[in-house]
Amino acid sequence: MTPYELRTAAHPPSGAHPLLKALWHDAKGEWAKAHQLAQDDDTSNGSWVHAYLHRKEGDLSNASYWYHRARKSLPEISLDEEWNQIAASLLGA
Repeated sequence: MTPYELRTAAHPPSGAHPLLKALWHDAKGEWAKAHQLAQDDDTSNGSWVHAYLHRKEGDLSNASYWYHRARKSLPEISLDEEWNQIAASLLGA
């Protein structure tokens, strides 16, 4: 599966990791569901998705905290580009 296929799928991929499901929900405009899935994951990848979601929300203070936990800097790329980076990383692409 590619990031594009994840973004455009009609349903979250069956058996997919919860963070991929979080990105899928985000792509469908379901921020709250995406946030719930991200905050349930206490890994650095979970922190990265969590950070991205707060950045998208416009809460840069909270996003900065989660980027720090993910050991990442606040990105200077678009939200779409970051979504694709996260998806590619989680998909192992």
